[in-house]
Amino acid sequence: MTLEQWEQRTEWPLTALSLIFFVLYAWQILAQPTGVWNQAADWAMNGMWALFAADYLIGLLLAKDRWTYAKSHMLDLAVCVLPMIRPLRLLRVLTALNALHRTGGMALRGRIAVYVTGSVTMILLIGALSVLDAERHAAGSNIKSFGDAIWWAFTTITTVGYGDRYPVTTTGRIIAVLLMIGGIAMLGIITGSLASWIVDMIGAEDQKSNQITRRQIENVTNDLADIKATLRTLQKDTQEAAHNHNSERKL
Repeated sequence: MTLEQWEQRTEWPLTALSLIFFVLYAWQILAQPTGVWNQAADWAMNGMWALFAADYLIGLLLAKDRWTYAKSHMLDLAVCVLPMIRPLRLLRVLTALNALHRTGGMALRGRIAVYVTGSVTMILLIGALSVLDAERHAAGSNIKSFGDAIWWAFTTITTVGYGDRYPVTTTGRIIAVLLMIGGIAMLGIITGSLASWIVDMIGAEDQKSNQITRRQIENVTNDLADIKATLRTLQKDTQEAAHNHNSERKL
């Protein structure tokens, strides 16, 4: 089996597992279950994490250039190694949209919009849940509810940073750094996409104006050609009339 075949066969199953993983992760943090339910969620999430790790190792073994594969799958490796960023596996949903793009014929700018919107939304939710899990029970913390966490994540990813909510734990600060980096990257993509759209709109207007000008020139040229033809016809008629008149006078 080749790497391409393996990725095609596992794309949607792993995407579904990523969604289930995120739902369980969010449920554990928001509902705070205890006893057997909490243990069941832990076992399920650990099992899915093992499947993610196995997928990475199998892909690495099937790759012809393992170094290139490792460099292009740094997020998958980080998810396997660092427990705190395992929810980022949900970003696999965006890569799974490639299948829809191939069948739907979505334009490049449409794909960028989907990726940016989806990535920002997922990173916001994951960052809010992660920082709430890290900060809720910490001494001196001011992020105690999901609302606080969402507000903090939104002000952090947009690089506004009001300072009314901030992490006090090491894990929370690491999450904040990752969220800041993600926010800067997303703002760059959004700005670039907007600039590209404006340039394309201006180019389209210029092309439209050029087409109108070209059409006007063609119309004027055609009118001049018609006038010249009419003048030649009048000149010919005048010459024939003069010739006929001279002939009659001679007779």
